[in-house]
Amino acid sequence: MSLDVRPGGTELEATPLDTEPGSIGSARDQAAVMAGAVEPDVSAIEQPRALPVAAAERYFAVDALRGFALLGILAMNIVHFSWPGAVYENPLRGAGFQGADRVVWFVNHLVFEAKMMTIFSMLFGAGLVLMDGRAAKRGASIRGVYYRRILWLLLLGMIHAYLIWSGDILVLYAETGLFLYFFRNLKPRTLILTGVVSLVLFVPVMMGFSIWVRDLKAAFERVEAQQRAAQAVAVPDGTKAGADPKAATGPVADTTKADTKPRSPEQWKHDLWKEHIQEFLEPTPEQRRKSWDKEMTAYRGSYIDVVKYRAPGMLADQILTLIFAVPFFAGGRMLIGMGLMKFGVFSASRSRSFYLAMILAGYGIGLPLMVYDARQLIAHEFSARYGFFEGGMFYNDFGSIIVALGHVGAMMLIVQSGALGWLVRRLAAVGRMALSNYLTHSIFFTTLFYGYGFGLYGTINRTGLAAMVLAMWAFQLVVSPIWLSHFRFGPAEWLWRSLTYWQPQPMRIEPAESPAPSTA
Repeated sequence: MSLDVRPGGTELEATPLDTEPGSIGSARDQAAVMAGAVEPDVSAIEQPRALPVAAAERYFAVDALRGFALLGILAMNIVHFSWPGAVYENPLRGAGFQGADRVVWFVNHLVFEAKMMTIFSMLFGAGLVLMDGRAAKRGASIRGVYYRRILWLLLLGMIHAYLIWSGDILVLYAETGLFLYFFRNLKPRTLILTGVVSLVLFVPVMMGFSIWVRDLKAAFERVEAQQRAAQAVAVPDGTKAGADPKAATGPVADTTKADTKPRSPEQWKHDLWKEHIQEFLEPTPEQRRKSWDKEMTAYRGSYIDVVKYRAPGMLADQILTLIFAVPFFAGGRMLIGMGLMKFGVFSASRSRSFYLAMILAGYGIGLPLMVYDARQLIAHEFSARYGFFEGGMFYNDFGSIIVALGHVGAMMLIVQSGALGWLVRRLAAVGRMALSNYLTHSIFFTTLFYGYGFGLYGTINRTGLAAMVLAMWAFQLVVSPIWLSHFRFGPAEWLWRSLTYWQPQPMRIEPAESPAPSTA
């Protein structure tokens, strides 16, 4: 049975980025599920075709974890909103790195950097498992609706990346989602193993790439040495020592002739290093200053200035993302998330001892590794050369996965225990509106920092940025549950669904429906 919508239909399914309030079950039952006090029971729900997802089918713990990850992502993205990209990679370049600013960076590195993105990526994969599992119980297939949603997500991501903010993650998720569907029927252990293998393969791939880049640099140095040697034997009038001055009849003609010849492999390597790679890995002070000034000028300019500046870089980034990030970063994490979802890890249905073990392993191994990584980064002054040539990137890449699993264990244990219920319910509301809240971050902060808005770009230190993050957290924790008490979706989620089905979806919760309980 297909999930394609017939004329007049209102078939809805949860997506990997959001879920929706239910319309089946008593308010008391829904309150128990939303509070995480009971596991959803779908045995009594008869749904011969794809219908609006019932609250009893929804996983409150997944929503809460998604909301937690989304808010944590902002703690890192705020630097990218407010300063040139060099500051995100190297905090010594701006936003302060002394006193409280240093503490903020350290906490972000230990708790948030790559950890929240890891959780969010895992939950994207988990969302596919939820969708497919619900559809299978109804004898339906999600292929058509899944791919329509992924393609619309890709378009939304492109719009977001080119017209709003260059740090977009939606394109990466959509690109990865195109391949993810084919893994949905694998067993949990196979999914996790496949995901781990894809992550581990990143090491030899990057080592091979590093060897190739070293070869480019060596070729550059050889060509430069040859050119210096040739210049050293030249006499002041431009002829070479020992040569007949009359023989030097046409340097211009000779040069032109040489230029028409194909570049040798050695010269090609020289030019590739000099024109594209050297500035990234080993920039000169002059290159750093020029790049910094160019980016500051662009983002303090008009809207058109910003769009024109980021477009070429976005295209290059998206190509590299497709080559490296899809299979080795997002893909591996999403496959692991699919396996963990099938094992019941994200639904808070495992034992208390299981989650305690996740916490102990995640924090006991991961956090010390992050402390070591932080010390090494500071010792090497955050150089790209250390991360790329000396393997410094791998500490955070793999340590963050371990810490993220500790975060998952802690959140699931909180949901199981019913502790901090007022906060967890609000996090679940934020998670149900993940796409809307994510886009809100981009629209609000680019307007706040860029020149076409309030022009604060490059002026706020890390401590001030942390205060802004806390303010946005408070705002979305308050507003999200209020919004969902009146509407079925966040505005972006509604648009996404309406585009997928090519007709407006029901938005407002009708009085006859039983909405999710208030978090007030």
